[in-house]
Amino acid sequence: MRIGILGGTYNPIHLGHLRLAEEVRELFDLKEVHFIPAFIPPHKQEETIASAHHRMAMVRMAVMSNPAFIASDRELKRKGPSYTVDTLRELHRIYDPPLQPYFILGMDTYLEIATWSRYQELFHLCHFVVVSRPGYHWKEIRTVLPVEIAHEFCYNKKKDGYLHHSGHLTYFRDIHRYEISSSEIRMSVREGRSIRYLVPDAVRRYIEQEGLYRSAQTK
Repeated sequence: MRIGILGGTYNPIHLGHLRLAEEVRELFDLKEVHFIPAFIPPHKQEETIASAHHRMAMVRMAVMSNPAFIASDRELKRKGPSYTVDTLRELHRIYDPPLQPYFILGMDTYLEIATWSRYQELFHLCHFVVVSRPGYHWKEIRTVLPVEIAHEFCYNKKKDGYLHHSGHLTYFRDIHRYEISSSEIRMSVREGRSIRYLVPDAVRRYIEQEGLYRSAQTK
């Protein structure tokens, strides 16, 4: 089964996340896209983060109207730092028939992949869909990957992607992106400005009702 994996802090989830998932789902004919909030995001431990309970609740509200979108709490249940390699291994264990995961991320994040835990294993576990971000231009994969593994890829013209020797592909794709960031949303809430049309209405109401992000010390 071909599914998309869209991990993140979701602090909070916003319309940009949803549109990204929908475009990639359609582009790669994915049956589902799983939104997986991190329990402790390893690269954002300095950030003030809403509790896992609140972030999961907002993800569920945001995706409920799309039957192809799945809100997954597997990293929250696992506790501790949320490492993508552990999540992918878990998904492969529990799915039958075998899973074909497409891990979705931005170019800025992909450029930092060598800092991820056991990053070399990731290319054996999933396809990557790397999407454009402002200020980042497409480059040949050998220029954006650590030199230690760049030789493990070759360009596949038929698929228009870079084939890893494991059989998984890394695709670079330009898609439409809303210029929305969770940090800007949090700042808007703290400053008393509207976040309407940046997040789904249900998420906006939840943030207001729960008093999230009104100060740097969120709940």
